Amino acid sequence: MAEKLKGTVLLVDDEAPVRDSLRKVLEYVGYTISEATDGRRALEALKHETPDAVLLDIKMPGMDGMEVLKRIVETDSALPVIMISGHGTIQTAVEATKTGAFDFLEKPLDRDRVLLTVRNAIASRRLSEEKARLEEDLTKEFRIIGESPAIKELLKTIEKIGPTQARVLITGENGVGKGIIARAIHKASERADARFVEVCCAAIPDDLIESELLGYEKGAFTGAVARKPGRFEMADGGTIFLDEIGDMSPKVQAKVLRVLEESEFERVGGTKTITVDVRVIAATNKDLRALIDEGKFREDLFYRLNVVPMEIPPLRRRKEDIPVLAEYFLRIYCEMYGLKPKKPDHAVTEKLVEYSWPGNVRELRNIIERMVITSEAEHLEVKDLPPLAEGALLKSSDYGDVATYEEFKGISEKAFLERKLGENNWNISKTAKILGMQRSNLYKKMQKLGIDSPHKD
Repeated sequence: MAEKLKGTVLLVDDEAPVRDSLRKVLEYVGYTISEATDGRRALEALKHETPDAVLLDIKMPGMDGMEVLKRIVETDSALPVIMISGHGTIQTAVEATKTGAFDFLEKPLDRDRVLLTVRNAIASRRLSEEKARLEEDLTKEFRIIGESPAIKELLKTIEKIGPTQARVLITGENGVGKGIIARAIHKASERADARFVEVCCAAIPDDLIESELLGYEKGAFTGAVARKPGRFEMADGGTIFLDEIGDMSPKVQAKVLRVLEESEFERVGGTKTITVDVRVIAATNKDLRALIDEGKFREDLFYRLNVVPMEIPPLRRRKEDIPVLAEYFLRIYCEMYGLKPKKPDHAVTEKLVEYSWPGNVRELRNIIERMVITSEAEHLEVKDLPPLAEGALLKSSDYGDVATYEEFKGISEKAFLERKLGENNWNISKTAKILGMQRSNLYKKMQKLGIDSPHKD
């Protein structure tokens, strides 16, 4: 026998035979059923229970089904309501749908149609709940946390420029949160319900970035077996975030400049002009003015992007944010892993504040996550700091127990590689590229020095 379905359904009908028939059909496949004989009892029941779906008759004495539907939509618009009628008309079905009904069924009820509709309704409810949960998690992950004057000023700027269409150029070191700022600007804009498309220009090879941004036609190059829209098309009506814009080749810079100037382009291998409406936010950890002087970045593109400049200071220049961020990351990672809340003692907080954080907020986040994973204690002490933090936070006097120069080199090399990996969210390919070494060599180094990713299963 197939696995039984799960979920709760509220049946609302003044006819006992109809309720009995529906209850038997739904309970047989595994649903939990509750009943109400009229509209007022249904609304009273909904004050005390939250079903996954409602089957609601339209013609009932007293308060009819349409009035009940309106009341339900007002209090819980995500609750799927399936309307039932023995006198159904197209007009009634349209009115019910416009009011917020999930679907409309006519009597006599068809068993298979009822089961399919209830299944779809509950699936829709759960998808909505999952979407809401994911959006809440995303909001947590991308919140701007801090009490420093710099962070407060950034928040004010976002509030001012968010509703505009102005292009923004965000600058700052790796790991300061340029992507979080970009998302916050998007959320504060009139495009908040449209797509936010992120492109890391440094992570895409030079020979592929043009086709990634603009898309390509079938047969444009070897392997182009079908037409593919680019990131600009995907972001139409929304926002595109060009991260690490300073790593973009001059050829692609010229293409991007045209999109900014004319809001149009052709796919690679195509002749049809594509028109888009996209807000552009760019970010870089490089000095674009220096790149302009070196002939590596177009000055006209710089001025097109740099309408509103925003600089995010490194974490070492806003140390008052470190304890706030640490406690925030502790809370969200404890929730994520289903653990009891953990608190750092004063000595741990002092250590964190003393450190210069070359990997900025990203490095701090990774270290806190590792502490949550590896420490069983609820009250965190200095001994609970992960190896990266212990090595990185050592002062020169703390190397007293190191016996040989080779041992010192090993400790220092491990701390350096862990720091760089942390800065790049433990992306080995990206880290190897930044360090100018082969990915395989970085793997070998990690194995030799006993470095494990905190994200390792």
